[in-house]
Amino acid sequence: MSAKRPPGPDFGNVTAAVRRSLGRFGNIAPLVVGVTFTGIAGWTLYNSVYFVQGGFRAVKFNAINGLYEGTFGEGANLAIPFLETPVIFDIRNKPAEVITSSGSRDLQMINMAVRVLFQPNVEGLHHIYRNLGVNYAETVLPSLVNEIIKSVIAQFNAADLLQKRPEVSQRIAITLAERAKRFHIDITDVSITQMSFGKEYANAIESKQIAHQNAERAKFRVEQAQQEKLSMIVLAEGEAQSAKLIGDALNNNPAFLELRKIEAARTISKTVGSKGRGQYYLDADTLLTSVASQAGKVSTVASVAHAGKGFW
Repeated sequence: MSAKRPPGPDFGNVTAAVRRSLGRFGNIAPLVVGVTFTGIAGWTLYNSVYFVQGGFRAVKFNAINGLYEGTFGEGANLAIPFLETPVIFDIRNKPAEVITSSGSRDLQMINMAVRVLFQPNVEGLHHIYRNLGVNYAETVLPSLVNEIIKSVIAQFNAADLLQKRPEVSQRIAITLAERAKRFHIDITDVSITQMSFGKEYANAIESKQIAHQNAERAKFRVEQAQQEKLSMIVLAEGEAQSAKLIGDALNNNPAFLELRKIEAARTISKTVGSKGRGQYYLDADTLLTSVASQAGKVSTVASVAHAGKGFW
């Protein structure tokens, strides 16, 4: 006796049961549809509005038509979800520092750091995004600034770079601004923040300064010797003039020598009296009163009193 096969599923009964279950919720179907539509509309509106902050601009890429030519300003802007994508650019001034070394016109190595303030050209943002991308500054400025610095430095001697530093900065700024316009980048300011020379040039400058100081020192010594020579000449001339005046006085008035002898005796007596106590007796030779006058007269012996008061 063969085994019986189990009965197969009754799809008719299953379908009828599902229909009966869906019939119970048939009155809330419009509500579900409304909620779904509202959610989709809200999501679409939320994703179709984007905001541009102050100091920024936006360009918009369309998946069908490509990149729009214009720019979109600050505030709320619309974009079609899935089709349009906004790209935000910062248009404020931003610094970029480039450090490089270059040779001057007299073949000296110059180490220089240059700070550049730049901003993208608002009207050319779509060109920047199409050709350079969002990181346009890292793509263009380092190589461009480096090349321009080398070309400008090569026009000056090493010594002129220190004396004409503002002129060097101005030339770099003008040349860089002209070249950056090709990439729709505006250069606001250029300044040299650091400048140094190679060791060989620094040693040469130090040696030059030492030689200059030595030359100035030798020049001072020569001038000092000349002044001493002039002083000796003036002193000799003064002594000669004094001797001439004394000779003229003796010739014109023989009593002049007597007066000088009296003054010398008085000075000697005061000096001896101030050095000690007691009485001193000095002869005419000590008091210089025995010097023969022009008329042949001889002075007498004088004595010096106590406390330095002499008489003769």
